[in-house]
Amino acid sequence: MSSSVPPDRTPKQQTTARQQSPARTQAAKPATAPLTRESASPATVTRAFAERHPYLRMALANPYNLSMLLGSIAVATIIQEPVLAVAALSVEALWLVFGPESKLLRRFLWDPALERSRRELEGKARAALLAALNPAERQRVDALVARQETIRSLAAQNPSFTGDLLRNELSKTNRLVDAFVEMALNCARYEHYLASIDPSELKRDRDDYSDAARGGDPDDQRTQIAQKNMEIVEKRLERMGEIRRYLSVATGQLDLIENSFQLIADQIVTMQSPKELSGQLDELLDGVEAIRETALDTERILGPIDKEL
Repeated sequence: MSSSVPPDRTPKQQTTARQQSPARTQAAKPATAPLTRESASPATVTRAFAERHPYLRMALANPYNLSMLLGSIAVATIIQEPVLAVAALSVEALWLVFGPESKLLRRFLWDPALERSRRELEGKARAALLAALNPAERQRVDALVARQETIRSLAAQNPSFTGDLLRNELSKTNRLVDAFVEMALNCARYEHYLASIDPSELKRDRDDYSDAARGGDPDDQRTQIAQKNMEIVEKRLERMGEIRRYLSVATGQLDLIENSFQLIADQIVTMQSPKELSGQLDELLDGVEAIRETALDTERILGPIDKEL
């Protein structure tokens, strides 16, 4: 593995190594790019909504505000009463100044509407990604999302969780669901790739090239070509092993996320502090980050293999 953290280390060891490299950690946090159709994914949708809440736009464009504003102006025009139009515009200006900043309206109106919009866009982005998975894996993702909603509902009923703190902690479940989808897609792609290769055929080719290289004249060009072919096939076999090791770890992490969501749903009703929830979610995120680093190295493995095929 080409990174500074060997793949055979545990997630905890990899997390410790990452904490000892602040420059690397800081460099890994690029500024969020504008959300576009091409870049839309559950993770980018979540970040876009977290970083920019369009309260002013919502205050202006909601149907109740528009109907009252346009209705008042229409009536003022019909009865030719400019005072009514000026009054309507003045009330609208006051609404746009104070309405979007109202904490009460944010809690009961703006934030719920934003959450619904976020979930809708996130669901559409996730559905596009899940098209590449088989029905069984899509069902696993749907079940995990349903479990996430159960956790949200149960956490909202626990008086130990305040509103802001609850949102901060539960936002981590969004990251875990996104990571689950990402790993499931990687596993499906790698399994499809491995299914297209016959290891026994590769081993036969390696043995044939090895026999030709050992039995031929070292100065003969055919012997030299056989030696190079043997080295390439041997390298491919080694890289197949690396991919299988990643699949073994990633599938275990997928199971861990599923089981942890189930455990959190069982425990959250009786949790006395959000720190209990935070600790479990942070531990899962550490493991996911370790798997993601391994996936990057696996991608670097697949690149040279594709060129050799």
